[in-house]
Amino acid sequence: MAAIDDVAVTDRGVAAGIQVIDVDTHITEPHELWTSRAPKGWEDRVPRVTDVDGTPTWVFDGNVLGRAGASGVIHPDGTKVYGAAFMQWPIEEVHPAAYDVAARLELMDQLGIWAHVIYPNANIVGFGGQGFANAADPELRLLSARIYNDAMAELQSESGERLFPMALLPWWDIDAAVAEVGRVAALGLRGVNTNSDPQNQELPDLAERHWDPLWEACSDLGLPVNFHIGSSQTQSAWFGSTPWPSYGPDQKLAIGSAMMMISNARTLANLLYSGVLERHPRLKVVSVESGIGWIPFLLQALDYELTEAAPSTDWLTMKPSEYFRRQVYSCFWFEQSDLARVIEAVGVDNVMFETDFPHPTCLYPDSMSLATGLEELTPAVRRKVLSTNAANLYRIPLGQQG
Repeated sequence: MAAIDDVAVTDRGVAAGIQVIDVDTHITEPHELWTSRAPKGWEDRVPRVTDVDGTPTWVFDGNVLGRAGASGVIHPDGTKVYGAAFMQWPIEEVHPAAYDVAARLELMDQLGIWAHVIYPNANIVGFGGQGFANAADPELRLLSARIYNDAMAELQSESGERLFPMALLPWWDIDAAVAEVGRVAALGLRGVNTNSDPQNQELPDLAERHWDPLWEACSDLGLPVNFHIGSSQTQSAWFGSTPWPSYGPDQKLAIGSAMMMISNARTLANLLYSGVLERHPRLKVVSVESGIGWIPFLLQALDYELTEAAPSTDWLTMKPSEYFRRQVYSCFWFEQSDLARVIEAVGVDNVMFETDFPHPTCLYPDSMSLATGLEELTPAVRRKVLSTNAANLYRIPLGQQG
């Protein structure tokens, strides 16, 4: 593997001289991810791919999850395909960088990106692990979550600390979740990813004290809690129900994708009013793949309504916007209009950069070309947004930067 300074620093436009960290990318899970690591006797129960009516299909404990697709829009020859046609691709049709470490690193070097933070896909266990509920057996759920995290730790190690998957938690069992936080921290993973609406499965919502041991464990171990869009049954339903039924698949994909980004406003609003950040001031939280343009309005609205509509919220000692700037991060990719002003409004220490590779909204093939809105920022702020904010949050090592 090339030395860090040989490959890390891009010479592309506004990112010149910066080791860019892309904080939202995805892995197309290999078909054997779970079965190859399952203990004897569990191979047919963990998530696996089998043939259903001639179609490779993910199955979990006998429950059909859906087509074992490519989960990406980049062909092996590097061309990007637009629209919803990718949903019918088998894994062989997607660029190997979607699932192979060596190919991913090679592509990152071509794109001028030093590190990727990695999340799962929606059609297996879900962006927030909510799909583990497809198995009724809690032991099987826990085993499957641990296998995924073991595989991700292996991937991180194989990448030479350039790929950083976020761990999935056994959210249905608070004691198991706390134990898994300790286990994945020992494995070297740098953050966790969880279900944003556990009340869908008849558990307490995230405002309740039930979750305090989890927040404390993450705080103690320095693991940010990431809320990816689509990380619950509620958010996934938003994607499907937002477009009007008369639209075709391309239009539904476009409208559903755009509106699901904004759906993370709901998660943040609840979190900022919950008292979680008051009780756990060291906890760091990330809103992932949701953009930043709507955040200044949301923070102003929450501050205003706290006084106007919720004066009884006496468990908060600060404004929602103040908790946000102390403990919450967000990320952008395609936004360009007035970007410098928006970043200043959100907070230059609270914004990170993503590309969403290899999903249908991803910046590709020139991942840095759409970052032109950063030209109005000072070099120091550009470096924060493109690199050091994420490096500090996720403890990602950087080489000497120019």
